[in-house]
Amino acid sequence: MKKQLLSFVLFLSALSLFAQPAIQFESTTIDFGNVKEEGGKVSGKFEFTNTGDQDLLLSSVKPGCGCTAADYTKTAIAPGQKGFIIATYDPFNRPGSFNKNIKVTTNEPKFKEGANGSPYMIYIKGNVEKRPPSKYETAGYKNGIGNIRIKDNNLKFDLFSTESQSSNFLVMNFSEKESTFEPVNLPNYITLEKTTLKPGEEKELSLTYNAAKRGEIGVFKDVVNIQTQDSIEPRITLFVESAIKEDFSKLTPKQLQDAPKAFLDSLNIDFGKIDKNTNPTRQIQLYNKGKNPLIIRQLKSSTSVFSIASDITEIPKDGFSTLTITLSTRNRRGVQNATIEIVTNDPANPLLILNCKSDISQ
Repeated sequence: MKKQLLSFVLFLSALSLFAQPAIQFESTTIDFGNVKEEGGKVSGKFEFTNTGDQDLLLSSVKPGCGCTAADYTKTAIAPGQKGFIIATYDPFNRPGSFNKNIKVTTNEPKFKEGANGSPYMIYIKGNVEKRPPSKYETAGYKNGIGNIRIKDNNLKFDLFSTESQSSNFLVMNFSEKESTFEPVNLPNYITLEKTTLKPGEEKELSLTYNAAKRGEIGVFKDVVNIQTQDSIEPRITLFVESAIKEDFSKLTPKQLQDAPKAFLDSLNIDFGKIDKNTNPTRQIQLYNKGKNPLIIRQLKSSTSVFSIASDITEIPKDGFSTLTITLSTRNRRGVQNATIEIVTNDPANPLLILNCKSDISQ
């Protein structure tokens, strides 16, 4: 009797080893054919069956760029039952052919930890027919979604710290109602006058940037908010970028002779191979080889992966400042590169470029 019971238990155990869920898609590709760019989102439904003998669960549904998984079966699918994944594609501003994938993993044994099973791939494809240009695009106004639009909302200034510069830009009222164009909460170094736009009117406006009033050296970005009476997008923005350089033109020969001189003991920082989820640091020294104090005007990294800080910002003659570079590995993998700008009051060499590199483990 005991032998029979043992045999039965072993039989059930053997069955459990072979019992498992299994997914079978009816089709792995949906072809939308030709779709109109202005026609709105298109969706397709992938259906599948659990051909195994245990409940099936979708553990991950990851669409590729431009595609979304609008909905899918989130509950257990019994053996022999069906499930679905709905894929959606937005054709707006995406003319031409497309082929997007969705990666699917389940609770099948091949996806268990350590099994390294490849995900199932399902696809949507088609061709987006380019829409005719809108009245805004025909007029060259591609920025924004409303009826009050700025033709180019990016203004750049390259000027000395003693200068004031102006830059012109075009704005147009595409609506049938008059509207004001009024800047909101401007900083004291930016000037932009309020104006009124008649229906269908295009105006050239001028924004003035006063670096002397700003009182800083380096590269800066400002966002200028503008209030209108547009019912669709009542507030629009101008993006202002300024590169402000110190004006050394009025220094006398004696002042130039006594000026500070910046010297960095290295122009390259290589963190090497770094484990993920750590924040290692490296240090270098910035020396003053001149006679007058060397002032650090700005420290600016090209990416948030690397940050920099100094222990002092005014370096005396023959002194130095310790610069600490920190690497943030959060959500980053592989080789990372960046440049760090060091702006000082050295008239001969006001900008030093520090090159940073790391290789963050996968």
